Amino acid sequence: MIHVTRLDGSDMVVNVDQIAWIEGMPDTVISLMNGEKLLVREAPDQLVARAKEFKRAVAMPIVRRFGEHVEDAGERS
Repeated sequence: MIHVTRLDGSDMVVNVDQIAWIEGMPDTVISLMNGEKLLVREAPDQLVARAKEFKRAVAMPIVRRFGEHVEDAGERS
């Protein structure tokens, strides 16, 4: 989930897994998988960076657990 700002200044949270594509016309348009379109103030590059940061934050605990699991297995052998 990422925070975005609508053109009227209100905040909104968007599920990054539902984003189909992002267009940078004069205004940034987020097209969702259900066909809905959102006009936001952020530039496309900002949205991509936020989405990457969110995905990394979600995946990090899995990577850490995997690393701990590998280390634990190595200690047992």
